[in-house]
Amino acid sequence: MTAWSHPVPRYSLVLAGLCRFRVEEVMRDVPFPVARVSQLDYRHEGGEGVSVEAQPLADEYRASALELVDLLNLEPSSHTKLKRLLSSLPDHTLPDTLTSVLRTSFTEQLSVLTAVDLPLRYQAAQPLLNRQIAALKLMKQGPREDKSNDGGSPRQHRRGRVLQIELPRGRRGGREGEEEEEEDEMKELQKRIEKAKLPEHALKAALKELKRLKSLPVQFPEHSVARNYLETLLDLPWSSSTTDTLDLQAARLTLEADHYGLQPVKKRVLEYLAVCQLTQGLKGPILCLVGAPGVGKTSIGRSVAKTLCRKFHRISLGGVCDQSDIRGHRRTYIGSLPGRIMAGLRTVGVRNPVFLLDEVDKLTRGGVHGDPAAALLEVLDPEQNSSFVDHYVGLPFDLSKILFIATANSVATIPAALLDRMEVLEVQGYTSEEKVEIAVRHLLPKQLKQHGLTPDQLTIPPSTLATIANNYTREAGVRGLERNIGAICRSVAVKVAENRGESGKTTPTVVTETMLGDILGPQKFEHEVSERLTRPGVAVGLAWTGMGGEILFIEASRMPGSGELTLTGQLGDVMKESAQIAFNWLRSNASRYGVQCDVPKETDLHIHFPAGAIGKDGPSAGVAIAVALVSLYSRRCVRSDTAMTGEITLRGLVLPV
Repeated sequence: MTAWSHPVPRYSLVLAGLCRFRVEEVMRDVPFPVARVSQLDYRHEGGEGVSVEAQPLADEYRASALELVDLLNLEPSSHTKLKRLLSSLPDHTLPDTLTSVLRTSFTEQLSVLTAVDLPLRYQAAQPLLNRQIAALKLMKQGPREDKSNDGGSPRQHRRGRVLQIELPRGRRGGREGEEEEEEDEMKELQKRIEKAKLPEHALKAALKELKRLKSLPVQFPEHSVARNYLETLLDLPWSSSTTDTLDLQAARLTLEADHYGLQPVKKRVLEYLAVCQLTQGLKGPILCLVGAPGVGKTSIGRSVAKTLCRKFHRISLGGVCDQSDIRGHRRTYIGSLPGRIMAGLRTVGVRNPVFLLDEVDKLTRGGVHGDPAAALLEVLDPEQNSSFVDHYVGLPFDLSKILFIATANSVATIPAALLDRMEVLEVQGYTSEEKVEIAVRHLLPKQLKQHGLTPDQLTIPPSTLATIANNYTREAGVRGLERNIGAICRSVAVKVAENRGESGKTTPTVVTETMLGDILGPQKFEHEVSERLTRPGVAVGLAWTGMGGEILFIEASRMPGSGELTLTGQLGDVMKESAQIAFNWLRSNASRYGVQCDVPKETDLHIHFPAGAIGKDGPSAGVAIAVALVSLYSRRCVRSDTAMTGEITLRGLVLPV
């Protein structure tokens, strides 16, 4: 029985086969076909049984059909209904009904249809049912069991039987072509395994997976899983690598051309190259570049790869909260993938690239998903990463040839165990003079190229660049400076386009300091240190921030009151304690400095830290608070060109930060 449904489920047409017949003559084709036929058999009704010859065949076929139902993963209720349905089917309709739902080819279904005699029909249908049962049993065995032969039958014959039960992707008549295509793909994988130069343990695993892949039907989910795993295994660079360029002079010139300053980092790279010249067995160092945003940590990694003539790959770790991103997912999960380390190796195609682990200080812990920082311990340990095992690959891989470079804005949020495995290099912020030099060498040519301008059309003198760096940005790096240069380029680009449209000529533009107000707007930052230090009781401290740090003003004042000490500016507990320590130290050493600092009951002391909307904490402002109090009580101003930082003790010692 077959049913065709309208695309909109309103009507259904049900056709029930009554008998087999042979077309003798087609009488006409339109408006519908009419033919003269000869009837071959009749539809048996009711309790009419089958012949004595066909009864054993019918009993065997029905038992096999019930076994097939037991192998299916069905709900208990569905399982019971299906077995009840099979038991109720008459013997003469059972082979026709089951053959129509089994995974068989068009030729096999036609052989059952043309078998008019019932015993012959059972003999044609029984092998098709047995093949389906064998395939289901093979699928339930999974990847852990790989039996060689069943009953002495050849391997190729058994594999062919399994493949024949698949559902065809297209028309059933194209089944032979699909099998040939599958055979070609298996041969191609075999050739890739032979050419991959895999180590012994990886070669053994690849051959085992290929043998399992050949025995799995294409339509089974395990087939695609095994195929993806095998391709991942072959794509990994088990033996391919690049040759390092160990020319120290060329490396020094490359680093100097790409970066201005950053001498400690350049020195460390040159040391690594020098040692590699003397010994070929040096493992790749694991460097951690710590600095404010925009100081060039990521670009340093690219320059190191360029210097060594190695391939470069960046892995962003910001916000990663699952250890599977590092170690990979186990293949028991749907859609499992290798971790970022193995995926990066698969991308670059060599075993000795430069890996940049960006934002390693921003890893987060995902609760039930594990700790990715702990997963990185094996990756970044030179004594362990020579046999790193990814959960997806499941085989040891040597990571010791990789040059790992991590970047971070602060070491405070990096776990101690992970920090212990890395060599920390501080990337300091740039001074105003260094920013101007970087802008002249790198930023300005880059922005001119991006905006379609030439040096003849736009010139920004160093004095103007210094004004931009000092009055329009306040950062340790140069990102804000580059954005402001880009804004100037866009403004000039408008004028160039307008002049071309009117006269066809372009007038060179020299941006002076007086023009910055019209292009960039009013100055965003002013240097008010000298103005704010014209009265006693004001000192300048230094504060650390994620952007590189800035100066911090401390203001102290006396007024009539009731003898209270007031601290304002959204201070933390540590900074409040520093203020109390500084005041008590001054009281105990007042005679030494010739000041009178005993607070009478009718006088209040107020210490304030401006920028009250920003939270402040830490012991490093202690010495600045003490200087502000000495200035207040001695009525002498603090020098305007001096800032200070350090923790103060009750004995007057200034501890380093």
